Amino acid sequence: MAGLFRAVWVTAYRELIRFYSDGARVFSSFAMPVLFLFVLGSGFSRTIGALMPGVDFLQFMYPGIVALIAFQTSLQSGLSIVWDREFGFLKEVLVAPLPRHGIVFGKALGTAVIALFQGMILLILAPIVGVELSLGAVAQLMPVLILISLSISGLGLLIASGMRSMSGFQMATQLVVFPTMFASGAFFPLNNVPGWLAALAKINPLTYGVDAVRHLLLGSEAAAAFGVRLFGRSLSFSQDLVIIAGIGLVFISLAALSFGRRD
Repeated sequence: MAGLFRAVWVTAYRELIRFYSDGARVFSSFAMPVLFLFVLGSGFSRTIGALMPGVDFLQFMYPGIVALIAFQTSLQSGLSIVWDREFGFLKEVLVAPLPRHGIVFGKALGTAVIALFQGMILLILAPIVGVELSLGAVAQLMPVLILISLSISGLGLLIASGMRSMSGFQMATQLVVFPTMFASGAFFPLNNVPGWLAALAKINPLTYGVDAVRHLLLGSEAAAAFGVRLFGRSLSFSQDLVIIAGIGLVFISLAALSFGRRD
């Protein structure tokens, strides 16, 4: 057990140092979600107007952008594994007396802490877009961002376990990023989309993350009006969390299994 904790701690700590020492990566992780928020949100806000009383398009997008920044950071968690494998550092890690599933969980945990910091920084924009925050909502948002990040990190690590080059990993993640973002309900409500898109949204893990954040920042009425529906019913905040946790458990378990077999 001591070896497991040591593997998790050392790996997570290295992920933190590595991320924050790369200024370009820190900047790019903020740039795209904030760009989406202000360009798309401001561009469509006047045209579309209020989606429901008290919620315009910019306010509608804001919870999705908070979830999106956790998603984008977390999906790139596998990048460090591919980088370490390409430069031979991964072999040195694997010969150390550390359990491999501890290394996988440590990478996911380190990424979750990064995603939490970034999500908290993004809350600075809440007054600008007209979203009122309470201390209770912020306190509940922190574990939600960690849960979203752990789940998506599992997907990123699973993809990385089968990749041998940085270019291959980046191409694979690009195939995942855009369908996942646009079918999550972050940019438009899911209550009036074609059947095929509604089906895609239901198997998309980010959909439930966006829905959970929308519950906290806009209230359950807005989440029910715009979010995904399963078996004809909208999901509660706790149901979103259970689904995210279940998907994350599957992804991380598969990533640990694949990582142990291939390296």
